[in-house]
Amino acid sequence: MEALIDFFTDVPTWFRSMILIGGIVIFWIAEGILPLFSFQYKKFRHAGINLFFTMTTAIIGFGLAGVLLLSSNWVAENEFGLLYLIDMPFWAQVVVGILLLDCIGAYFVHWTEHKVKWMWKFHLVHHSDTTVDVTTGLRHHPGETVFRISFTILAVIVVGAPIGIVMLYQSLSVLFAHITHANINMPGKVDRVLSYLFVTPNMHKVHHHYTQPLTDTNYGNIFSVWDRIFGTFASVEDTGSLKYGIDTHMDASENDRLSNLLSIPFQPYRTPEGKFKVEEPKEKVTSST
Repeated sequence: MEALIDFFTDVPTWFRSMILIGGIVIFWIAEGILPLFSFQYKKFRHAGINLFFTMTTAIIGFGLAGVLLLSSNWVAENEFGLLYLIDMPFWAQVVVGILLLDCIGAYFVHWTEHKVKWMWKFHLVHHSDTTVDVTTGLRHHPGETVFRISFTILAVIVVGAPIGIVMLYQSLSVLFAHITHANINMPGKVDRVLSYLFVTPNMHKVHHHYTQPLTDTNYGNIFSVWDRIFGTFASVEDTGSLKYGIDTHMDASENDRLSNLLSIPFQPYRTPEGKFKVEEPKEKVTSST
């Protein structure tokens, strides 16, 4: 375990790039062999739009990497954070560290984006994709990327995670973004068993259903335990009944224009019928099973 963390403390750029690019390529191929849905869409155009957002995510992440590193080094040097409250063996520190980073830096920010209206308008770009595939995993508006990295930095400080654990978590996070968004048909029984601990493809696809209450469930990134603990877990028997997108932004021409996607956070709210309205809608009650 120590050798693993030593590797991720100074993880090579080529390794992180391999996870990002290699994962997209591998699951892109898998989608063609065993698809969950047979989408009729311009796959390369769709990928081009989503990869633009992947690029902006990488650029912003690189720009804030220094803040992340400084935060991690500070908590390690001063032994500040939850990991230092209880004496644990090293392997337990790694496991608990990754779990807590996932809770604060992924689950909590995702839940917040669904509850805070102005943050939701940035997150809406991710949900507006009506043909969810592996490229959807990093389809985040640049504004949302700032939210997510900020919460990750907050998580590092609260948890007291050294940079090796942080880099391992981020690598796993990218890998799971590929897995859970990929348009692959995972056997139901396998998916169901794995979903007791991990976020699985079928579990996350429920979150991308176009209407509430399912839209407001399954916020997890790597571990499904947070959805189960906080009562936001949901499942459906027939994944073929799911419809992707969001009920206020379902027009294909809108979701296929980069200029519109970038401007969505600054547009007026809409009703599900698609008409603009300036006042903010009332929140709907979250439902889970």
